[in-house]
Amino acid sequence: MFFKKGHKDDVNPNNHALKNTVVVMWLALFCSGCKTPPQNAAKKDASLSLVKQENNGERSLAVTAEIKQGIEKHIADKAAAEGGFFSILHNEKTLRLKLVRVHIEYLASLGVDKNFACVDLVDTDGEVYDVDFFLDGPPNHMVVTETTVHKTNGKPLYAWEQLPDETWKRVPMDKASAKLQGVIEGEDAFEFRYKVTLPTLDKTARLWVPIPITDAFQSVKTVSIDAPGQQTMIQDEDHKNKILLLDLNSEDSGKEVAMRLAIKRKEKGPYIDVLEFPEEYLKPDLLIPATPKMKALGEEAVKGKKTDLMRARALYDHVMDRMAYKKVGNEYGNGDATYACDSRSGNCSDYHSYFIAISRAVGIPARFGVGAAIPSSRNEGDINGYHCWAEFYADGKWWPIDVSEGDKYSNLSSYYFGHHPANRIELSRGRDLTINPGPINGPINFLAHPVMEIDGKNVRIKANFSFYRH
Repeated sequence: MFFKKGHKDDVNPNNHALKNTVVVMWLALFCSGCKTPPQNAAKKDASLSLVKQENNGERSLAVTAEIKQGIEKHIADKAAAEGGFFSILHNEKTLRLKLVRVHIEYLASLGVDKNFACVDLVDTDGEVYDVDFFLDGPPNHMVVTETTVHKTNGKPLYAWEQLPDETWKRVPMDKASAKLQGVIEGEDAFEFRYKVTLPTLDKTARLWVPIPITDAFQSVKTVSIDAPGQQTMIQDEDHKNKILLLDLNSEDSGKEVAMRLAIKRKEKGPYIDVLEFPEEYLKPDLLIPATPKMKALGEEAVKGKKTDLMRARALYDHVMDRMAYKKVGNEYGNGDATYACDSRSGNCSDYHSYFIAISRAVGIPARFGVGAAIPSSRNEGDINGYHCWAEFYADGKWWPIDVSEGDKYSNLSSYYFGHHPANRIELSRGRDLTINPGPINGPINFLAHPVMEIDGKNVRIKANFSFYRH
């Protein structure tokens, strides 16, 4: 199936949306997580364009709320009529699904009374499906016109490739290029944007925000940092991360913390780090403990492997074989190695915490990094949250790995054992960050989204990540 792209106006670097783009191009480019164009979009209206959803750079909350309400109603109504489950026929199997979450970042108006939604649903057997929906009709009367399973447990079923005539075609994952699967090799350059909207503050508050630093693989130049309150730049004791501390009060309610950074990034391969002592990374962390079970699992996985490099690869394969990428429930995403080991599921932080735990258990130093993966198939827009990874020490070098991406994109599993692509940014490194002044609750688990305390109590808050590639 091929889809034709329409005319594209000049890109405004201060606008996160692509202007005057047909539906199929926008979906293929904007939705890095959910990019399934409707199969009949080009046939229906080749000039159908994206309705501008932004006002001074912000997506219209009204449009987002209407689409969210529309897709949730569709799922609820269909489930009520089918015994409590939302049913989809997939690979000759009827899936009986429950809603997990609606991807707010991917809700979009595609034109007059035409909308797109992407949701996660879990089957009765625990498998998680990423499903795309296309909806027609006005608010409160939206009708789903297409339902497509795009991913199973985080693994995409296909990719999209743009041809020279600016049409798009569906490509099986085993034939998709590295770039179509999210990898830019060599070098990349982009502006990274980090924005936090403060909640209502009726008492004093503190906010700790990661400030990326320049190293051998990334160059960081500050374009601007706009923040309220009293500002103090601090550093954690062990990993030397740079952190902006904001002391806030009620006058700062609803204000924004906005950071724009010019990033140049190199693809990362095995490297020598003379400033670090590998043995320090054999010590446990609060959520990466040294336990008999971790040791037993690690030793079983490396049995018969003679070198640390061979042993590390065996551990990497063990994690991919044991775990499934699932964002279900309230326990995933904390980087808890025990949870990952027992549940055999989680997100990138859980995958890599488990890898680090069993690596340390068999005497291989390993460490944690977190930041964001920058989309490879488009040049601006929102980024779907943080991403994290790990490094292990063998043969006198640190070897970068990405187990969760290697698991999602199996034909790139060898690449991700020893490489991190150029299209990412590291926000901080390490676990249990100890800083002064720091949170009352103790060391910071890891730092990507900011950490906030109001009147000494921890308050969950998220940042919006976006980018513009030069």
